[in-house]
Amino acid sequence: MTIIAGGCLCGAVRYQAELAPQFAVLCHCRDCQRISGSGHVPVMGVPKSSFVVRGETKAYAARGGSGLAAVRHFCPVCGSLLFGTPEIVPEIVSIYVGSLDDPPVFKPDTVLFARDRHAWDATAGPFIEYATMPPPPK
Repeated sequence: MTIIAGGCLCGAVRYQAELAPQFAVLCHCRDCQRISGSGHVPVMGVPKSSFVVRGETKAYAARGGSGLAAVRHFCPVCGSLLFGTPEIVPEIVSIYVGSLDDPPVFKPDTVLFARDRHAWDATAGPFIEYATMPPPPK
């Protein structure tokens, strides 16, 4: 069984998931750039049914490219960005990799919103790249 755990900088919020990631991507969309203060956000998705949070989070919802809300959760004490609950895939929790206890568990294979990637933020690797967000699987 795969156990993925993480939390915020100050320790007020902890999370755990007990199933393998469904996806692992580098997202270069402008929203991820703004929310992180960097060129992209590494994100992995786990089934919501396996995800447990200890501690209170604050959330901020912004309309994503789909027109649905992308809800991002962060620690109200230290401000660490932790995970998201995107309305477009309500059965998934997107974990922000910087909050993982064991970051090497993240093995990205895809780049999203390559059209928004800055020249100074090149990524190396054999990634599948999408100019925007690919359509959800049916």
